[in-house]
Amino acid sequence: MSPPSATAPGTSRSSAAPNTADSFPSASPFLHHPNAASFSPSNPANTKSTRTHGTSASADIVSFPGNGPIRSNPVHDSTNTTIAAPRPTKPAPGDLFAAVRGTDPLHPKPAAPGRSMALTPAGSRAGSRPSTPYTMNPPVDLDGLSWPSIGTRARLEASPEEQTERVEKMSGAIRTLLECLGEDPDREGLQDTPLRYAKAMLYFTKGYEENLKTIINEAVFEEDHDEMVIVKDIEIFSLCEHHLVPFSGRMHIGYIPNRKVLGLSKFARIAEMFARRLQLQERLTKQVAMAIEEILQPQGVAVVMESAHLCMVMRGVGKTTATTTTSSMLGAFRKSTRTREEFMMLVRNSGGRSGGIGFT
Repeated sequence: MSPPSATAPGTSRSSAAPNTADSFPSASPFLHHPNAASFSPSNPANTKSTRTHGTSASADIVSFPGNGPIRSNPVHDSTNTTIAAPRPTKPAPGDLFAAVRGTDPLHPKPAAPGRSMALTPAGSRAGSRPSTPYTMNPPVDLDGLSWPSIGTRARLEASPEEQTERVEKMSGAIRTLLECLGEDPDREGLQDTPLRYAKAMLYFTKGYEENLKTIINEAVFEEDHDEMVIVKDIEIFSLCEHHLVPFSGRMHIGYIPNRKVLGLSKFARIAEMFARRLQLQERLTKQVAMAIEEILQPQGVAVVMESAHLCMVMRGVGKTTATTTTSSMLGAFRKSTRTREEFMMLVRNSGGRSGGIGFT
């Protein structure tokens, strides 16, 4: 995903207002950064000044460990004129994965670790959110993989012999687990349990082996439609990465096309691919939204999910009726309150089994 622009949408390139309450607040870019609590642009130990070559402009640079310097202010020259790069043009239609090859000027590859990445707020008022969720990972990798884990490629490209060895290694580990629990793994009911569980875990996490490019399978079509499209009540089954116990629920996906539509079944397949991994509900919601945005480049994407987590039901607080709702809003859904409300109203009132996420 591309870093947010140095100026807000609709802000003049040549005559922005001085740095007042309606200008970019220097603290806003850090509200969404994981290290925001321990770093502040006002702390001299974390801030250094630099001067743009050939001009009198200056900007504050803040360095986060491992992430390189991050610009905290838009650049202003001595006349308080905001300097902004011209808005790039979109790539040719049909190039679904241009961004991950670095050829899409609207979606350049993220900066490498140790290099600077601009994080500025999307709006011009204090408290506004960035135009896209903060992420250091591209939604789609070069070969169509999405957020691959460290062992994803080895598992995906394993030979039959390596797959057999993997299952045997997992079975041995599960047998050890049964012994540590005080059970007898050789008794009749448990003799084949290690092998069965190993195969089940590989199925529960089969999303690591799936390729987004293959799932889409060229099911992107040119269509002159610019109204909201919603796919409701997609069943989700996943494993919480904290305790390896299931959480399940339903997901609603909506988007506003920008001359391109996606086959409806593909939304469920994309959700399934990300769900069949060790997950957090927050991450799962965002990954689905950002993958759809990368594929279609629509006017906006909205994903809302509600689920029940067995880590809260079978253990811990033991609250059997608690549910968790998460959302990810991109583009028009993030910028426009009316668009967001229309989506939530349609999710709530347009029928279906659930009657709407969070409104049962």
